[in-house]
Amino acid sequence: MTAIPEAAAVALGATTTVGAIATVLLARSRSAFAKSAQAHADRADRAEASETALREEIRHLVKVRLPAYAQHLVSTHYPIPGPLSSHLSQTESGKLIENVLAQFADAILTQRQRMDAAAWSAVRGTSSHTQSVANRMQDVIDELQRKHDNPELLDVFFGIDHLNEQLIRHLQKAAIAGGGWPGHVRKDTHVPDVVTGAKSRLHGYERIQIISNLRATNVGVVGRAAEPIAVACAELMANALEHSNDDLKVTVTLLQTDNGTVSIQIDDLGTGMTAEECARGIRLVSGEGSQDLLLTQLGDPPAFGFAAIGRLVADHGFTVSIDQPSPYNGVRAVLSIPPHLLVEIDERTNPVSAMAPLPAPPRRSQRSASHAAPAPASNSELPQRHRKQPFGSASAQPAPASRTPDPEKAGAMWGDFQHGFTAARTDTNTESEDAT
Repeated sequence: MTAIPEAAAVALGATTTVGAIATVLLARSRSAFAKSAQAHADRADRAEASETALREEIRHLVKVRLPAYAQHLVSTHYPIPGPLSSHLSQTESGKLIENVLAQFADAILTQRQRMDAAAWSAVRGTSSHTQSVANRMQDVIDELQRKHDNPELLDVFFGIDHLNEQLIRHLQKAAIAGGGWPGHVRKDTHVPDVVTGAKSRLHGYERIQIISNLRATNVGVVGRAAEPIAVACAELMANALEHSNDDLKVTVTLLQTDNGTVSIQIDDLGTGMTAEECARGIRLVSGEGSQDLLLTQLGDPPAFGFAAIGRLVADHGFTVSIDQPSPYNGVRAVLSIPPHLLVEIDERTNPVSAMAPLPAPPRRSQRSASHAAPAPASNSELPQRHRKQPFGSASAQPAPASRTPDPEKAGAMWGDFQHGFTAARTDTNTESEDAT
């Protein structure tokens, strides 16, 4: 009888122990489950947060970064915002986003270059065609000038002639900026005649004072570089005229260094350029990357002057700098012609044009020089037209020492001028045929 209660007690104890163990195991199970559920919830929260961050990053890419990058490709002044999260950029998703940005830039540049090439082609074609029409118009003007000797009528023809020269210049620089050639073939030409011919192409030419400090009168530019240097010089003088008041002069000084280089130094009395304008201009006239220049980088409407200079610099080997201030607080532009582009000209067969600048006047104080009004132009100071006459004619006589207008001398010089045009036409046409 006693064995049954003992057995029951043992069974009861075992049951109690098992129950306790089960309770402990159940508690542990519940705790593990709760921890697992919390971990799962934490992972879900982190996943949701990551998804939200990625979604915000993509939204930032589409609405902010891509448009900003497109603006930056047009002008580097526009900054490109970075990603919202520096941590996300290190992940695989962040790297994919940056890859999208890079591929977007490549696609934009490729499309832009394709469209720009087509635009440049249109500019070259239109400019060349219109320039040929303007040249034919020049032939008509020349014919009218030969048929009439009425001074008043000749003065009208000269005004039309000068307007047409300005039209040709604008067309010419647009074509050059787009990769075209200057359009003219020249003989070896005296340096003063190159500069005087460049001056004649400009509105406001009477404000330009040319001073020759060359050591030799027979120094010239080789034929292949004469027209490119004249174009570059004209654009630098045009820039000086444009950025100074209409009552202020522009001084052009011809200098020759000990190593044989000839410099054409152009000083204006304008307000100068801003740091941004100066940096942009220096980049354009340097000729570096001129073949990759986009039309849309030249503004609206496009400013072709500095771009054309850069093309000519890259193609012909002279240099241009615009990073110096002038003594008058304006801008000093310097076009330097290296010795290999210079030549000694036989003045017996090709004398300096009567339109060439006179020797330098006596030095005056900077104050009086900077405030002096430009001398009024007379018929004897009419600028030389660059297309028909290669900056000089055999019939031209030395310039008179006096600048006082003289009707008889003016008439004689106009006759020499016309004779030079006629003689030069044959030379220019022959050279153009040889070039083709």
